[in-house]
Amino acid sequence: MRARTAAVLLAGALALTACSAEVALEPPTPDPASAAVCAELVPALPATLAGQPAREVTGPRELVAAWGTPPITVRCGVPQPAALEPTSQCFEVQGVGWFAEPVPEGYLFTTIGRTAFVEVGVPSRYAPEADVLVELAPAVSAHDPVQRPCV
Repeated sequence: MRARTAAVLLAGALALTACSAEVALEPPTPDPASAAVCAELVPALPATLAGQPAREVTGPRELVAAWGTPPITVRCGVPQPAALEPTSQCFEVQGVGWFAEPVPEGYLFTTIGRTAFVEVGVPSRYAPEADVLVELAPAVSAHDPVQRPCV
């Protein structure tokens, strides 16, 4: 179910890009600890990502961000991915553990093992999609504490 919702959100963001300069992102509703992490993390994200400039977003700027056309999106403080199981593969990029879900338009990556779940939607135009995680890792590492390591 989560992959379908993510695909709809990513498709909606892609469609809205053609109509507006702002990227409409559904804001998450994080718990207080995650909200505090997000308030520090999102402003620390890079001004450019995959060579793409930051975009204006309609959601709260302490929870969401976007870059490029079609937009690469970040939502901080999302719920744990429904597809994430104890046996799911976790892959590490510069010390940050990620769970990857393919969606029709690209990939949806979510941090795991940290205080807040950070979701990154990467359209296939930016393949290999996981490359953007290298650029996001410093901000995630600096502002979202590890709770359990990626194994």
